[in-house]
Amino acid sequence: MLNEDTLMTVHPLPLENPMATDRRSPQVDTTEELATTIGLYVLGEISLGKAAERTGVTRWEMEEILSDAGVEVRLGPQNKDDLEDEVETALDLE
Repeated sequence: MLNEDTLMTVHPLPLENPMATDRRSPQVDTTEELATTIGLYVLGEISLGKAAERTGVTRWEMEEILSDAGVEVRLGPQNKDDLEDEVETALDLE
């Protein structure tokens, strides 16, 4: 089970992400918010891209956070909503 100590050991979030753009959500600043994001991902409520967006890190950093937390990373959209999220994220990068 993930607890606050485990989450901070797994991956302390960066204070600044030089790769991020203005289009991302504000960075997660509490362990509780990170735990919520991981929980939503585990439940399939959000995609990897949305989890990364919520935490203010890149998709690749989010993969590392999830892997370090012992969460199996799902690659590729799992349903139509995930696919639409991925397309929207990709269009925002242009």
